[in-house]
Amino acid sequence: MRIAVGGIHTECSTSSPVLMQPEDFRVLRGQHLLDAEYFNFLDAEGIVHLPLLHARAVPGGPVARHTYEAFKAEFLALLQDSLPLDGLYLAMHGAMNVEGMDDAEGDWISAARAVVGPDVPVAASYDLHGNVTQKIIDQLDIFAAYRTAPHIDVRETMVRAWSMLVKTLKTGQRPGVAWAPVPVLLPGERTSTEDEPAKGLYAKLPEHDAIEGIWDANLMVGYVWADEPRGTACAVVTATDKAAAKAAAEAIAQSYWEARADFRFGPVTAPLDEVLQIAEQTLTRPVILADSGDNPTGGGVGDRADVLKALIARGFDGAVIGGITDKPAVAACFEAGLGARLTLKIGASLDPASPSVETEVEVVRLDDPGVDAERQAVVRIGGITLILASRRRPYHNIADFTRHGIDPKMVRLLVVKSGYLSPELAPIANPNLMALTDGVINQDIERLVNRRRRKPSYPFEKDFEFTAEAAFSARWTDET
Repeated sequence: MRIAVGGIHTECSTSSPVLMQPEDFRVLRGQHLLDAEYFNFLDAEGIVHLPLLHARAVPGGPVARHTYEAFKAEFLALLQDSLPLDGLYLAMHGAMNVEGMDDAEGDWISAARAVVGPDVPVAASYDLHGNVTQKIIDQLDIFAAYRTAPHIDVRETMVRAWSMLVKTLKTGQRPGVAWAPVPVLLPGERTSTEDEPAKGLYAKLPEHDAIEGIWDANLMVGYVWADEPRGTACAVVTATDKAAAKAAAEAIAQSYWEARADFRFGPVTAPLDEVLQIAEQTLTRPVILADSGDNPTGGGVGDRADVLKALIARGFDGAVIGGITDKPAVAACFEAGLGARLTLKIGASLDPASPSVETEVEVVRLDDPGVDAERQAVVRIGGITLILASRRRPYHNIADFTRHGIDPKMVRLLVVKSGYLSPELAPIANPNLMALTDGVINQDIERLVNRRRRKPSYPFEKDFEFTAEAAFSARWTDET
């Protein structure tokens, strides 16, 4: 039996003016895809896996149309060449926005379905922050999404989707997909599965899985920072029993609706000046401060210097900032050399609307892995150590700092462009603070530009009633 594998995976804030280009993606093709950490589980007796193309990017602004169309054309050509197929597995995110397009995943999956035809089962794995539409559901036979945020079950989710596809091929059982939209759009920072009520809601999903006729139950939070009509939370269920799928999807959706007013930020959360005041008065370490509005893993640009500016104004001693994206500043540091002192403009290298700072720095480390886009520079500004990056990227792992000789556990204040902290940083935070900073993924979502999201939708509108109602994939006929 032959299963083709591929997809496209990113998350896009429509408020960002910085379009994603081909170089923003890590693209896996052929054997490189099968060897990659996320995909090396693809091994089952009697299954031949056909790797196509998988493009993955750090979240950001919308994908440039030419970028998307080039990836899609290559993927479809490879898919056509792989025929005949017994199954197709698509590893997606679900919150991609392409300029001039409202449902990019719907377009990608529909195009793939047109190539493989109506008889080939198609499975997809999603991020729980993805947005789902009827168009997407109508192309699929199998759906599985992450159940953790922060995401520590990425591989596990991919295995769930793939395993259901293998089960379908080996047993002949053909599942279908049901979904129930919920008119709620909340940020991931208020719906972390580390905190209630999300923790309890997601803990109940395996109970639905255990019901006869249900293969996989999912709760999707959706993606709030895309001003597009498809944005919504929803329940999605893969099953062989229509009645059981309908009941489970509606129960999951209704439970999310009923909990909508109970979601809160997990860490101590306040405007920037307030959290900096707390950091100055805190004796434990490391205090870890999340610059939430400019978080690149949520779609932030990553080039804002407002937190740096506030720390300089306070004369803060003992802070490490990881990091600010500024390729020109990195280049200037390399040109000046290690130990040099120079005046740098830091920030607004990608988005002219981002705040910047002009200040004197000392170059304390230059990191050149051999590719200009990967170069980093570490500079010191009084008592502040700042890591500058040539390309958009998060600093969410311990190794991002130890690479530069910085032990995050030992610093007084560690500033990262993040929302909820990553699984590596959260355990060492003492305490964890989140600053409600500005940026293209501002956490004050009720003030977001809201021209195209569906209405009514909580919390943009609050005074309306809702009863969950499931719909089925067009592929799920009575004979399925």
